[in-house]
Amino acid sequence: MAGGATPVGSKTGGGGGASYLPALTLLASLFFMWGFITVINNTLLPHLRSVFDLSYTQTTLIESVWFIAYFFASIPSAKLIERVGYKSSLVIGLGIMAAGSLGMTLAASIPSYGVTLFMLFVIASGITLLQVAANPYVAVIGTPETASSRLNLVQAMNSAGTMLAPLFGAYLILGQSKGGTSAVGTVLTEAERLADARSVILPYILVAAVLIVLAIIIARFPLPAMNSTANRVAKEERKKHSLWKHRNLVFGIPAIFIYLIAEIGVANLFVNFVSQPDIADLTHEQAGRYLTFLWGGMMVGRFAGSAIMQRIPAETVLAAFSVGAFVVMLVTVFTTGPVAMWSLILVGLFHSIMFPTIFTLGIRGLGPLTEEGSGLLIMAIAGGALVVVQGWIADMYGLQLSFLLTAVCELYILFYALWGAKVTQPLPDPEAVSEQA
Repeated sequence: MAGGATPVGSKTGGGGGASYLPALTLLASLFFMWGFITVINNTLLPHLRSVFDLSYTQTTLIESVWFIAYFFASIPSAKLIERVGYKSSLVIGLGIMAAGSLGMTLAASIPSYGVTLFMLFVIASGITLLQVAANPYVAVIGTPETASSRLNLVQAMNSAGTMLAPLFGAYLILGQSKGGTSAVGTVLTEAERLADARSVILPYILVAAVLIVLAIIIARFPLPAMNSTANRVAKEERKKHSLWKHRNLVFGIPAIFIYLIAEIGVANLFVNFVSQPDIADLTHEQAGRYLTFLWGGMMVGRFAGSAIMQRIPAETVLAAFSVGAFVVMLVTVFTTGPVAMWSLILVGLFHSIMFPTIFTLGIRGLGPLTEEGSGLLIMAIAGGALVVVQGWIADMYGLQLSFLLTAVCELYILFYALWGAKVTQPLPDPEAVSEQA
């Protein structure tokens, strides 16, 4: 890195500046890809439930393993970024995801429940590395005032991936399997289960190929790098400050944790919920297509939220959306038929801005502590692992009543928006230079 590079970013104005547009565009493709892969799980879960004849608790345990990876991989990811830089970390993360995707083809060939769990853990570990690197990077390369707006914009591409994934999964996984095209409760023969298990091989080969291509592109792309002088100073500054004195981070960590319980619970149980006779009475393949509307609402909400937050404080928008989410979850629990189905779909719109907004509010004012704070916030994504609690509630008291847990989660997000997100001891933000990382 050239010693005479001119720092830009937080001191240059603009929402990131024209010089950052190519980098933000490329990073948006990463957000798209990890959103796409994460939501493939939502169509994979009912598929695996049929193949391995699982209860709701066992089915949601699969997703728990996925999110446990965030807990174990977040801090090592932050350390790796500090050692090799953002760009190399992105390439490594994509490589890990590609390896896990290829491993899923092995798990499908056997087929093995245990190997499937392990490979999903590997893929999630790669996504964790991407999240720890990309989220704060997008927040930093521009003015702090528009960080929430900027992150909501690239997270909208994440939502585009999540919107397309159910169509991909419904056609190539559920649509090609006996369990996915049969009525709910159909018992499969051993031969049908084996054939269904192998229906995931082609989708994961395609995913691995795209990840490898992305890794090659990023390895050759001149991404802006963090200012080396500022980073050296930042390492000294870290010793003078404590993360735990920042209210917005302290309450932001459980906010991310609790939000993920809500988001993942809705997404993972959606197909099973709308397949019930008193809701929409759909096959899993048909229900998987409706999942697209849930994620489509998140994409629309993030584009709209990005524009709204240019004029209205992020905390205010977050509070309004959390109230909306609480109301539609109550409608989901206490109604039936199309009203219950579409109210559950509508929660995607209200959930849309929550993760990126909580994240940027959580790292606001952390300055040299941004990397560590980011790692802790990404670690909190492990909250998605507690979707197994909702699975247990569904087994014990019914699937519909289990969504009361989601409604309670929305209330904590409201608390965070109204009080917890306040910055108490702001520190200077890190800087970036328009040079290759």
